[in-house]
Amino acid sequence: MNNKLSFQSIQNYLQQHVDERPREMQIMEDYASKRKFPIIGPVAGNYCYQIARMIRATNVFELGSGYGYSTAWFARAVKENGGGTVHHVVWDTDLSNKAKIHLERLGYKDIVKYHVGEAIDTLENNRGPYDLIFNDIEKDSYPLSFQVIEQCIKLGGVLIVDNMFLNGRIINDEVQDASVEGVREMLKLIHNSHKWISSIVPIRDGLLVAYRICS
Repeated sequence: MNNKLSFQSIQNYLQQHVDERPREMQIMEDYASKRKFPIIGPVAGNYCYQIARMIRATNVFELGSGYGYSTAWFARAVKENGGGTVHHVVWDTDLSNKAKIHLERLGYKDIVKYHVGEAIDTLENNRGPYDLIFNDIEKDSYPLSFQVIEQCIKLGGVLIVDNMFLNGRIINDEVQDASVEGVREMLKLIHNSHKWISSIVPIRDGLLVAYRICS
């Protein structure tokens, strides 16, 4: 019997232990699978939901929201925490409209606020402070976004950043493209700061979870 675990087998196992999602979220997952559209998926989504519930988040900001899949997980948490706001941000009007349809069907009409525009600029113009910020923009912009995030997240807030593994490219020292360098630089900024406690969680493509401990 071969008991060797692969990364993918672990991810598949984890997915078996996520509760069944509402039909509308399954439709969103099916769309992502068919169109090869990147979403965080049910395992990472459920983990984000759990964190938002644990810290009782009522004010959440997403940098890069796609058509609202990750937003749905955060909106569920905020609604169950007693209500509040999740900021959905994308460049594309069509994606914003698509997200609005899905999220209203899920019952989050009064929870989600929609922004169409550049994510970092939008955060600068809506400074919070936020209980939780989720970052999933272009990876070469991660270092710049971190400078703004530090100004907009509250003490005791949580930052979650997607794609820490970049499909394995991050561990190859010979790879030095803009995305990889952006992730590496942002990790240095967090690790060299006394303001955060952080870990990388090996779910899907890697989630950085950082807790703000001082101003």
